[in-house]
Amino acid sequence: MGIISFLIVGALAGWLASKYMNKRSGLFINLLVGIVGAYVGGVMGRVLQISVSGIVGEIVMATVGAVVLLWVIGRLKKV
Repeated sequence: MGIISFLIVGALAGWLASKYMNKRSGLFINLLVGIVGAYVGGVMGRVLQISVSGIVGEIVMATVGAVVLLWVIGRLKKV
């Protein structure tokens, strides 16, 4: 995956995760959450032995990772 498509997938995954978790944030934060979420989703996929293929699979895995990341951050803020 090229850098441009990586950034687009990250931004889209961060935006989808922020919509799902009812968080309001800007483009940069969505991009950051999406990129870190893609990493988290990739690690979760390897641990659970889930393989994804295609751009849709990558977006879904990155979004799931971003949702988990936002959930963990929300929990840490409450402590």
